[in-house]
Formats: sequence, structure tokens, C-alpha cells
Amino acid sequence: MATMRSMPPPGQHGGDGAAVARAFGLDPKNVLDLSHSLNPLAPDPRRLMERHLDSLRRYPDAARATAALAEAMGVDEELLLLTNGGAEAIHLVSAEIGGRVVEPEFSLHPRHGGPLWRSNPHNPSGLLAPPGEHARVWDEAFFALATGRWTRGDADAVVVGSLTKLFGCPGLRIGYVLVPAAAAGMIDRCRRRQPEWSVNAMAVSALPDLLATADLAAWSAGVRSLRNQLVDVLRAHGLRPEPSDANWVLVPGPELRACLAPHGIVVRDCTSFGMPEMVRVAVPTPEGLERLHRALTVIEQGAPGPAADGQWPSDRPYALQVVPKKGVS
Repeated sequence: MATMRSMPPPGQHGGDGAAVARAFGLDPKNVLDLSHSLNPLAPDPRRLMERHLDSLRRYPDAARATAALAEAMGVDEELLLLTNGGAEAIHLVSAEIGGRVVEPEFSLHPRHGGPLWRSNPHNPSGLLAPPGEHARVWDEAFFALATGRWTRGDADAVVVGSLTKLFGCPGLRIGYVLVPAAAAGMIDRCRRRQPEWSVNAMAVSALPDLLATADLAAWSAGVRSLRNQLVDVLRAHGLRPEPSDANWVLVPGPELRACLAPHGIVVRDCTSFGMPEMVRVAVPTPEGLERLHRALTVIEQGAPGPAADGQWPSDRPYALQVVPKKGVS
């Protein structure tokens, strides 16, 4: 397959691996997509999902999955609603109460006025909110990986989350809304806003088994160790990652995305956060760290790396452009 030999524009929310694979003629299975921040320690879900193929022949029933998640989180299942990914959770709560953010903030959060929304850890900076900070809605899609706990547990806050980040299966689409007891009626209102069978049958069938694989404390500690190793790799190649508590780091270097893409490695452009000078690099597996190190070594030598068909995607040498370090406001 011939390569397009041009860099595709970044998507709004990361996950650009498929687009980069098409652009450079790469097999998507061989792309290391660090533009979406998944749990690098989650077990491969494919074998587990094979046990739930029969669910494809049934309409979904979310009751058992909701009960399993409530038990795992230690919350009342009447205060919990499963959703079609974190995106639907955000949409449902936003439609109920509106909202505002302090920029930069995750682009799916509402910005049309109302109560304060806040990602925790903050997306894009990766920093956890201090104990005294409050928000009406916390987006805790990455909280468990940062802390080893399911939720911060603010008694007066609504929580939206994404389980597909935690279990490393974004194609499955499982999220949730969790409300405080004083706002229990919001769950019924959000449920009425959902289309029928919003969460697919494979997701609700597999969720109890996925939850049984969760080891939040070990995953959080492992992500911390891998993040430290990622920082070491980046610094060894002249890059200056920002401090982070999350399963990613921000890095000044607007050319880094274009440099790495021909090597089948994708990082997230942060222009959608209003930060075009930054990229966000997800914490990879140990194998991914080694691959990233090798690619950066080749880039420093001025070679872009071959595409899947062995052809160079460009005659122009790639060189890392590191910009002066800037704080994240």
C-alpha cells in the first residue's frame, strides 16, 4: 500500500493512531498510540471478551453490570448510571446542569455557564487537585490510575468517569455518572435522556469480569514507576516533561508529533487545549518505552524512519525542536 507521505491533522481528543497508520501506510496493529491515555498495565481484554460473544445475540441489560460497579466502588447503585463511554456521561450531566471550566480544560466539558467542572487529575496538566479544591462536577476518568482509589468521594459533587480508559479498551465504550445522595433524582433524569440500550451488550456483559481484574493500588504504583521511566527517557533526549500525577506527561516540543509519526508512534497535539507548543505523551508499557527510546535516538541522527513498505515518508530530515519550558496555567 502506498503511503500518503503527509502528516494528518490532529484529532480533537487524541486517539490518532488509525489516521497516522493510514497516512504512512502502517499496519494499525503496529502503531504505538500514545495520543490516548490508557492504562498500560491493564490485561489484554481480548481473551476475556471472547467469553461474552453470545451477548451479541441479546439486547443489553445493564442491571448486573451496574450492581457490580457499585459494589466495586462502594457506592449505592441507585446513585450510579452506566453510560456509553465517558463522553455520554459528560453530555448527560451537561444537559442537566450546564457548566463552566477554568481553561485549559478537557474540550468535552461544557462552557456555556453554570457550575464548575474540573478534571482530576487535571487534563491536560496531569496534576491532582489539592484537597481543598472544590468543583460541582469532577471528571475522574484517570483518578484511579493516579491514586489507586475509585473516587475522591466529595459528598456534594457529581462524578463522571470512563472505565474504558482504566481497562484499556476504548472501543468497548463504558462510562458512568455518580451523583451524591442529595441529587439522586439526577440519575433518573439522565437515564431518560439516554437512547434505549445506550450501553452495548458486550460492555454490560463483560464489565463484571473486567472489574474482577482490577488492582487499583498495584496499577497506580506501576503507572507511577513507568511515568518516572518515561520522564527519564524524554530527558535523556533533551526534552523537558512537566510534572504529572497522571498516566501521561506534557512535553514542550511542537515538532515531536511529526517526528515520531513515521516511526509508528503517535503523541497528542495539545492545540485543542490552547497549547500548540505542547504535546501530551501517554505512559507506555515497558516495551513501548524501549520503542520510544529507539525512535528518539534515530530522530536525533536525522533520519525519519521507514514506513511499513520500507519507503521513507519524506526526504526532509526530521529534527526535534524543543521550545523553552512554559508553565501550565
